[in-house]
Amino acid sequence: MRSVPADAGPAAPRPWHADPVLRLLVTGSLLNGLAFFATLPFLALYLSDISTLSEAGIGLVVGSVALISAVGGAVGGLLTDRLGGTRLIQAGLLVNVVAYAALGLARELTLIVALVCLLGVGRLLTEPAMKKALSLAATGSGDAGSGEAGSGEAVFRIRYVTLCVAATVGPLGGAALYAVANWMIFLTPAVIFTGYLALVTARASLLRGLDRRPDDDSAGVGGSWRLAVRDRLLLRVVAAGLVLFLVFSQFESILPLYIKSVRGESALTYFSLLLVLNAALAIAMQWPATRLARRLSQPRLALLGALAFVAAALLFRGLEVHPLLLFAGVVFWTMGEAVLFPMPDTVIHTITPDARKGAYFGFAELRYLGFFLGPVAGGALLGVSASLYFGLMAVTILGTWLLLRDQRLHGSRPAVTGAEAPAASGPARREPAEGPEPTGPRIPGRGAACERATEAGTTDERRETNEPAETTKTGGPVRTAET
Repeated sequence: MRSVPADAGPAAPRPWHADPVLRLLVTGSLLNGLAFFATLPFLALYLSDISTLSEAGIGLVVGSVALISAVGGAVGGLLTDRLGGTRLIQAGLLVNVVAYAALGLARELTLIVALVCLLGVGRLLTEPAMKKALSLAATGSGDAGSGEAGSGEAVFRIRYVTLCVAATVGPLGGAALYAVANWMIFLTPAVIFTGYLALVTARASLLRGLDRRPDDDSAGVGGSWRLAVRDRLLLRVVAAGLVLFLVFSQFESILPLYIKSVRGESALTYFSLLLVLNAALAIAMQWPATRLARRLSQPRLALLGALAFVAAALLFRGLEVHPLLLFAGVVFWTMGEAVLFPMPDTVIHTITPDARKGAYFGFAELRYLGFFLGPVAGGALLGVSASLYFGLMAVTILGTWLLLRDQRLHGSRPAVTGAEAPAASGPARREPAEGPEPTGPRIPGRGAACERATEAGTTDERRETNEPAETTKTGGPVRTAET
């Protein structure tokens, strides 16, 4: 029997701000968000000023950015795995610089529409690559399952906070420039993306260290795509994200219409206050959300977030009773947002092998179709009945919890840190002392904690005596204590 040193154990995870790669990626996420929110909220106004497009036509042009990046995200993810995230990030940033600079100069409507679509191409190149880089850097910085500052859970929550900050600050700069000249809303993003591209190029050596793939990964790019499409766990995450974004998109698209129908001309004031409150609470709630993530299992956390959205929908419907219910609703809405919004990315970070993170994150961009479909469905339902609209919103968001409650998605089962327990009853089978290989394709359904523990060399040592392994009532082996 082998002895284990008393001081053995996982190294303490490094905080994200102590890792130069994570600092670079988080800074890039903030800059990317600032550029996006300084322009996109005013793009519809700009198109209205310079063209005779209908409201539906303007919505289609503006929505094309999300549509192209969502549908094309899988291509961006596959290219990330093949060419490396550093090249894809640089290519996407270059596309953005060219597109925004050209939008500031272009005056022909056809060219402007083509350049807006090009913004979607820039996003499909950068988003999967940045998420893969964040996931790989977080894995190297700390235990992904620990929930500590360096883990994937914390890193993707930090990324969400940068989006909240950008959504608050970006529109202020965009509004100031739009007041000077409408074309100047494209100036800020062009400058920001140029600076970001220079920063990434200067620190490219740090990012290239993340592009190394395991030598024994034989799936290839085509194989990664096929595995992603057939991975039922990944499909559950994508579906959960689609449902979440379908409901989440209502806040800035259809809810203002409901407020206007009830409060008339004062709707703009009410909604402006809601946006400010939502942005402030979204940042403030990340600390309690992180603490809850450490204390609760992921399925329970998903249920809590879904129930917060349900409460918000019911309180929004009470606007006709008293305006304070609207503000109480945004508190619960932001609580659900803080809990659920980062969860699909953290789950993908947990369940995906490093060599295929690009393909999996890219395929998961399909969930952003919820931002495209949500306003269409919400507008149609609100036109029928406000009660039907909010009732279906409350019911629909529960689908996120139903899809994310599968324990295999979270790697938190203590009994599945070694080999997966067989389902059929019978005598326990003795595993080889070497344990499973540390890398290789992930078997759908296998707990991610098994892969993390194996890669770190912390899987349990098998007993070298002739004693039979302890079994469960169904005959499957359970984890035995080390001696």
